[in-house]
Amino acid sequence: MATVLSAIQTTNQLHLGNYLGALKNWIPYQDEHRCFFFLVDLHAITVPQDPQALAENTLISAATYLACGLDPQKSTLFVQSAVPEHAELAWVLTCHSSMGELSRMTQFKDKSSKHGAHIPTGLFLYPVLMAADILLYQAKYVPVGDDQKQHLELARDIAGRMNQQYQKNLFTIPEPMIQKVGARIMSLANPDAKMSKSDPQAGATIFLTDSAKDIEKKFKRAVTDSGSVITDGDVSAGIKNLFSIQAACLGKTPEQVHAGYVGRQYGYLKVETAEIVNQVLEPIRTQTAQILADKGQLLAILDDGATRARETARETLNAVYNSVGFIRKSTL
Repeated sequence: MATVLSAIQTTNQLHLGNYLGALKNWIPYQDEHRCFFFLVDLHAITVPQDPQALAENTLISAATYLACGLDPQKSTLFVQSAVPEHAELAWVLTCHSSMGELSRMTQFKDKSSKHGAHIPTGLFLYPVLMAADILLYQAKYVPVGDDQKQHLELARDIAGRMNQQYQKNLFTIPEPMIQKVGARIMSLANPDAKMSKSDPQAGATIFLTDSAKDIEKKFKRAVTDSGSVITDGDVSAGIKNLFSIQAACLGKTPEQVHAGYVGRQYGYLKVETAEIVNQVLEPIRTQTAQILADKGQLLAILDDGATRARETARETLNAVYNSVGFIRKSTL
């Protein structure tokens, strides 16, 4: 079976965009592919983090993965930092990348502009670590959003470069898997920006751990536009976002959702979107809490996943080390 790999950063609790754009779509892959799903904490420290909060959010995210339907018997589930081969391969890939291609990364430009003169080096090298994440497991398919396609292209470029320089099949060249519906859920406060775990605006983000009442309040305050009735023509970005959310939850297209609201007031769309989202998230909230109640079992699942991940990772890293000329015990 071809390998599918994906991960989410653990800088905060997971949100609706993570679920509809990623987690929800991972579940069927487990029966069709060899899957590696992990929690990205090495990437998280590219900017300062509170250590206690990072550890807590990592466990909550792991519990949420399981609550959403990831099966540790079908997939390999682990924490990134528990597999040191990620960092080891990242250094080799760094030496086979250029400052020019890294400086062209759009996300680096966006994020570095917020740090003034003190730009963390980790932000610059972030895409190389992401390339290591992917290439380490010889992933054929990587579910990514539009904002991560550039990083995947870098991984493809580095893999192709090293395959040509050292050996033809050193790395599998990864391909993107982009969902057509629900792939990009926008902020409820600013529908021109993607929903984010770190958005400082109150009510902008629906977290998977939010209560039903909090979710209802956030949707009621969602930015739409100055009108009151939905037409059958073009609608605002805020309205389109609510259509996309409903569509991803119900398995419909945004156009089908739109057709059902023509002539109705915005208030109905907000209330009904909140109801639909709550129906989807309520069992996830409940299951997440139950899993977190037994942290020993959760840690055992993650430890087992890391052990299995290291078996594959070590095989790839040994091949890379042998190719670049590092002396390994197996070559003596």
